[in-house]
Amino acid sequence: MNIEKTDVLVIGAGPAGCIAASIVHKNGLSVRVVEKVKFPRFVIGESLLPRVMDHLDEAGLLEDVKKAGFQEKFGAKFLLDDKVCDFNFSDQFSKGWTWTWQVQRAQFDKILAEGVAKKGISVEFELGVTAIQFNEDESSVTTVEDINGNKTQIEARYIIDCSGYGRVIPNLLGLNKQSSFDPRKTHFTHFKDPKRPEGIEGNRITVIVHQQEVWVWIIPFSSGITSVGFVGYPDYFKDFPEDATERMKALVADCPLLSERFKDQEMVLPSRTIDGYAITSTKFYGEGFITAGNATEFLDPVFSSGVTFAMESGSKAAKLVCKKLKGETVDFEKEYVDYMMQGINTFRTYVNSWYNGDLHQIFFTKDPDPGIKKQICSVLAGYVWDLENPFVKKHERAVSTLAKIIRMQKASAAEEAKVN
Repeated sequence: MNIEKTDVLVIGAGPAGCIAASIVHKNGLSVRVVEKVKFPRFVIGESLLPRVMDHLDEAGLLEDVKKAGFQEKFGAKFLLDDKVCDFNFSDQFSKGWTWTWQVQRAQFDKILAEGVAKKGISVEFELGVTAIQFNEDESSVTTVEDINGNKTQIEARYIIDCSGYGRVIPNLLGLNKQSSFDPRKTHFTHFKDPKRPEGIEGNRITVIVHQQEVWVWIIPFSSGITSVGFVGYPDYFKDFPEDATERMKALVADCPLLSERFKDQEMVLPSRTIDGYAITSTKFYGEGFITAGNATEFLDPVFSSGVTFAMESGSKAAKLVCKKLKGETVDFEKEYVDYMMQGINTFRTYVNSWYNGDLHQIFFTKDPDPGIKKQICSVLAGYVWDLENPFVKKHERAVSTLAKIIRMQKASAAEEAKVN
């Protein structure tokens, strides 16, 4: 069996892998990317956050994406019955990008992989990892197999696992750990959208609170196609048809804020369901490897954080691996795990607060404090490592305290109304 060599082996050609490979290449080390499936391929996570623009720019992939003409995204709209909450990224606390894109991931990920390959980086598809042997010096020999059963071995000084839901190293080393989140289910499709409203109203992402623990996304693409998905506790879906297409039709009909626009519209993507997607690992790094993207941890799609965490972790992991391979001292626990968990735990607070109703109180209160709204907007833009922002630095306390104050104000107003 042939043994080929590289400084860094990147497993997975998704956003985390493409950012990681570009950073390694930029640092003058050899890098090779192997991907199990052939691109383009469908994957969820279609609404980006402004923070990803920093990573695309640094990795030299921003111009490749700009040429695709994806739908530009300048904020997000949240709906609860007749209440509306708008966030505009231009009105945020943190310094950073004020816009991003809504993308069809099959096309987006293919553009990233092609951009990486144009840099002279080896990107090989339909190569699945079947085994990894780690050596005492932290180098490794990875066995990959193509669709015809032909095997090759790749010797690397370090591995960055960006395998996403495939979770190659967590699976091989038994590192998977169930998330603390309650189990949830997602059911989604892509619709033709001839009734799309004109202008900004039709082009921005909209999130509908259908029930406290059931919500809907509407993500319009520049192609005229719109992604629609329901997320909720599994029991919610039990009263709907088993057939995926009929289920989606029934779900749309059950949501008044959706039905007029999407009832009887053609589905251009077969309806799909994802169960129990929240997952984490017992460790994010080890001797000779580091995990990034969804191979590390995935939370929940409600605030579109998946691609942001993928790129952030891919970038951070690649920079630390380059430092280590150049002989510098690296504290992976502090510089990687603690750093990533700062962002993950911030979003974890917001996800939990979404489902327990605290964020509903905050988002849909009358006359919100402009300064606080700016700080929360920065979180929704993906700037969850800005410790100057109190809604990042003290995220759990800040969110719960604000929700409690708003509830108390409402109760007081209700009592006063009774007296009068």
